Amino acid sequence: MNIPELLSPAGDMERLKFAFAYGADAVYLGAEDFGMRAAPKNFSIEQLKEAAEYADSLGKKVYLTLNTVPTNADVKKMPEFIRKVAQTGVHAVIVADLGVLAMVKENAPGMEIHFSTQVGIMNYVTANAAYALGAKRIVLARETSLEDIIEIREKTPKDLDIEAFVHGAMCMSFSGRCLLSQYLNGRDANRGECSQPCRWQYQLVEKKRPDLYFDINETEEGTYIMNANDLCMAPYVDMLAKAGITSLKIEGRAKSFYYVASVTAAYRQAIDAYAANPDDFLCPIPVLEELTKTSHRRYSTGFYFGRENATQTTDSSTYIREWDLLAVAEKWEDGVLYCSQRGKFVVGDEIEVLGPDGSVFKFTPEKIFDAEGNEIESTAHSMMPFSVPCNKEIAPMSILRKIAK
Repeated sequence: MNIPELLSPAGDMERLKFAFAYGADAVYLGAEDFGMRAAPKNFSIEQLKEAAEYADSLGKKVYLTLNTVPTNADVKKMPEFIRKVAQTGVHAVIVADLGVLAMVKENAPGMEIHFSTQVGIMNYVTANAAYALGAKRIVLARETSLEDIIEIREKTPKDLDIEAFVHGAMCMSFSGRCLLSQYLNGRDANRGECSQPCRWQYQLVEKKRPDLYFDINETEEGTYIMNANDLCMAPYVDMLAKAGITSLKIEGRAKSFYYVASVTAAYRQAIDAYAANPDDFLCPIPVLEELTKTSHRRYSTGFYFGRENATQTTDSSTYIREWDLLAVAEKWEDGVLYCSQRGKFVVGDEIEVLGPDGSVFKFTPEKIFDAEGNEIESTAHSMMPFSVPCNKEIAPMSILRKIAK
């Protein structure tokens, strides 16, 4: 039986640790260069080594993204960089460019190679070509249907891993290869600097009437003609596994540690539920509930069940955010929960605790104490240490949150 790997994003070391704590089997991350995401802190060579060692200690894996579109200036620096990467212990590199592929083979022989979604693989011929070029894994284009994935699996070598995105933002351009941001803002989406102009509000202007703006759809908010819904395939984990997908990938290297932890915990529960009952899988209700508790756009199934299901939201580009992050649990001892603050709450607020095992617990603190043991009314200062009475033992790295007002 195929039990897929759960692959989570890690924008920095904190997010990596939360991903592993909340159930990821592997993470993908970027270095300070060549990694398709400029917003996250990313990892230095020393931090890559630390990340790989930490993953090894848990029996888990780290994959490094090298999937930018490199310039001549980039390729002059890349061989030395790849040689340094080879010494860090990362378990694979993700490439999208044939030149980068050649440099990895030359400068890091034996390094496992994954072909990025940026390659745009949607058929078994291209998948087999990637395998012949040395790919151990292909990351399918987001536009690939489930029907095509089944055929790709049937017509490719069994030791070729198939990875697919199952959750997160969908780009309006083919497999993320967007030119809009560079054209409008000078910020290159293929070098990790996307300004997301596809989320902007657009109106039509007729040439002879430059001061008159027309809504494309007749709504007060305007229209969002390129505003793709977020992807969510948690209810269909069984179908993905039976299609032969090796790794289920969560999008979001630029997202917060809370997002990484919450979504990872949800998909961990979904995969485990499938493993326990593959013939009669039903996505647990808590999984679906958890996926509403992070910031997201409206969900869809993307292209998995046909292009007509790759829906867009035409009335708003805003995120749905119904919960506020409050704190991270540091330790529980003798009925007291010690935390570090991430958001303000006051005495009497009902708090929900998400544990690394995906469990959820609610309580209402009647008192709050600062680091010196003084009773206070609220957690008003960023990152402040505090404690609250709590009868239930809470695991370290548990997350405290409340419904947003």
